[in-house]
Amino acid sequence: MISHPTVAELTGAIAAFDAEPSGDARHDFLVRVTDNARATVAREAEHGAPLQAEAIERLTGLLGETGDFEALNGRLCEILRDGAIDPRDRALLAHLRATAIGQIAIDQPTYGGLAALLDSGGRG
Repeated sequence: MISHPTVAELTGAIAAFDAEPSGDARHDFLVRVTDNARATVAREAEHGAPLQAEAIERLTGLLGETGDFEALNGRLCEILRDGAIDPRDRALLAHLRATAIGQIAIDQPTYGGLAALLDSGGRG
């Protein structure tokens, strides 16, 4: 589900800077950034496909159309832009919330608000 930076971009950055801490503050900072990118890629590998499949299922139900995630998400954007769906639609809000929670779980799993969202069943 990672959209930006992509997994390929993160993996390329990790490969370009795969080093050990050296005592130099800037270098050590970059090592920490690389470690964080590596962990994000690992979480994406573990959780990304199931989260994307769930999003596709929600979008299919919401839109009454089939397709891949990118196509369905693009279609949702068009429908929202055209005003063809009420932005307060319960199914839409549930989809957006679930998608955001999934992305946060991949990007920032230690974010304090994530635990509260998960404890409330994603109802915030």
